[in-house]
Amino acid sequence: MNLNATLFAQIAVFFILAWFTMKFVWPPVMKALDERASKIADGLAAAERGRQSLDLAAKHSAEVVREGKDKGAEIIAHAEQRALQMIEEAKAQARREAELVVAGAKAEIEQEAVRVKESLRERVAELAVAGAEKILRREVDAKAHADILAAIKQDL
Repeated sequence: MNLNATLFAQIAVFFILAWFTMKFVWPPVMKALDERASKIADGLAAAERGRQSLDLAAKHSAEVVREGKDKGAEIIAHAEQRALQMIEEAKAQARREAELVVAGAKAEIEQEAVRVKESLRERVAELAVAGAEKILRREVDAKAHADILAAIKQDL
C-alpha cells in the first residue's frame, strides 16, 4: 500500500464529503438556523412590543383610574351641592308655610277680636238698656229711649 494513494483517496473522499455536505446537508441546516434565529428575533421583538404595550396600558389604566376618581369626586361634590340646595329649598318652604300659618292665625285672632268687641258692645248696650229701664221705669216713651240707646251703642 502506498501512503500517497491512501492519502489521495482520503483527500478525495474528504472533498466529496465536504461537497456533498455543502450541497445537500448544509443548506437545510443553515435554513433551520436562520429560521430559528428569525423566530428568536421575532419573539424578542414581540416581547419588546408587549413590554411597551404593557407600559402603555399601565399608563392608560392609571389615567383612567385618575379620571374615574376625579369624576367620582365631582359627582360627590355635585351631590353635596344639590343636598345643600334641597335643604335651603326645604327651609324656604318651611318659612313660607310658617308665615302662612302665622298670617292665618293673626287673621283669625283679628276676627275673634272683632267678634268679641261686637259681643261686648251688644252686652254693654243690653246692660245700658236694663239700667236705663230701671232708672226710667216711670217714663213711657220707649221709642225715644231706644234711639238714644242706639246712639250710645254706636259710640261704644
